[in-house]
Amino acid sequence: MTHDLVTSLRPLLTAEASAEAYASGTEPGDLEQAVWLRLLERLAADGPPPDPHRWLRSAVRTEARRTRRTARNERPYGNEPAGVAEYAHEPERLALAAARHHALRDAVRRLPGRCPRLMEALLSPRDLTYREIAGELGISQGSLGPERSRCLGCLRRLLTPEVAAG
Repeated sequence: MTHDLVTSLRPLLTAEASAEAYASGTEPGDLEQAVWLRLLERLAADGPPPDPHRWLRSAVRTEARRTRRTARNERPYGNEPAGVAEYAHEPERLALAAARHHALRDAVRRLPGRCPRLMEALLSPRDLTYREIAGELGISQGSLGPERSRCLGCLRRLLTPEVAAG
């Protein structure tokens, strides 16, 4: 049943994700993967939707809106204030950096599925290429981008309360 549903929805999802991806500022593959995840969650919780094609169109638009909102709300951190470099080796700064590093590694370990292994490979000091990471994890190189995006989203949700509290 699930296989038939996935097979029948794949062409529509590809077309819908391609149409919505540009406006949401994301890759079509990332959008597709997010919708597949929503479908799997839906199947586990409530079973298949009564009108799968309608549900899929709605899910693509919902994910595209979510992606746009997230991108609009996220801002990169600015550079450290002037003069921080000269104090970089002070005990207080070293302790804060160690605490941030520990919080990140702890959050990575709490990620679901194969995300911890993927994030550890991406954070590795060996500076692995996507090909090396894919080989190490036993997954296709093409799925690394969408998988990385999903894992970073999970990591962001895990760290948001910790960042807000800090």
